[in-house]
Amino acid sequence: MEQKTFDPDGVGVDNGTYFGLPFEPETAALVLISAPWDVTVSYGAGTAYAPDALIEASTQLDYYDPLAPDAWRRGIATADIDYTLQEESQRLRTDAARVIEHLEGGGCPEDDYAVRKIRRVNEGCRALNANIAAQARHWLERGKTVGLVGGDHSTPYSLIRALGERYERFGILHVDAHCDLRDAYEGFEFSHASIMFNVLRDVGAVQRIVQVGVRDYSRREAETAAASGRVVLFDDMALAGAEFRGETWDAQCRRIVEELPQEVYVSFDIDGLDPADCPHTGTPVNGGLSFNKAVWLLDTLVRSGRRIIGFDLVEVCPAREERTDAVTGARMLWKLCGQTLKSNEKPNEK
Repeated sequence: MEQKTFDPDGVGVDNGTYFGLPFEPETAALVLISAPWDVTVSYGAGTAYAPDALIEASTQLDYYDPLAPDAWRRGIATADIDYTLQEESQRLRTDAARVIEHLEGGGCPEDDYAVRKIRRVNEGCRALNANIAAQARHWLERGKTVGLVGGDHSTPYSLIRALGERYERFGILHVDAHCDLRDAYEGFEFSHASIMFNVLRDVGAVQRIVQVGVRDYSRREAETAAASGRVVLFDDMALAGAEFRGETWDAQCRRIVEELPQEVYVSFDIDGLDPADCPHTGTPVNGGLSFNKAVWLLDTLVRSGRRIIGFDLVEVCPAREERTDAVTGARMLWKLCGQTLKSNEKPNEK
């Protein structure tokens, strides 16, 4: 479909792109790359199928967003999805699941049974990282803003590294139920539970990681956060306590945003939301942000004058029996796209 024939007030078009939009990556301001991968998930699997589910669900939303009206007109394009990643994910998931079962039964990662399987998984994850790095660099070199649709939370690692090669410093706004600060969780170096540990280790340009809504993390992760000097926790109970004492969510959002530098990457794990909005995500946790609170936080970030240089949306796990997860994921993806484009507007474009 050509852009000149596209009717934003018409029926959603199933053309294989996110939101059914007609933009080509070469001419769009924002390019979405996809990572259908969930090898190391430690509880519920299925996020590898999120990109296709979000493409399907996204054609059912309306384009007008009062917080970022017409931002989409600058172009949101869908890069070709590499489905060999999904095939490899399915193959390696068997090995990872057997390792996890072995560990849960009292085994350890150094046992002969686990060592070879862990090695295969780690090699596969490195190949995934190389694939995403190549895709990210390709579009960044062409002046595009890049968003990633996962897949599990391990998948944006190489996008963040690619941004670290282009920016002297930036911060990460990390919305999640978990800190993801575990060192090689379950023996997997690039585990979904290790993404922020790996970023701290490997991406020196990341000046600050501001974690919002976290509510299920280990003592060691808390100690890692405290010792790093680069991590700020706004855990879920602390946010709830401030609200109970009368602080408005708007004031809390302003406190959160003040911890971030001018350039910001947003890493949005859907399980940062109330599990009522994402009941099938791999590791749901009671509590969390409402959808509107999360959107208000993103809007506060952009209204502060900060610029979103990239983002990811991960851990959406579509379910066959009902569509809540995909519907929530598609609409959060739309908000992320709109706020990102709005934050990158030049004065003469407003």
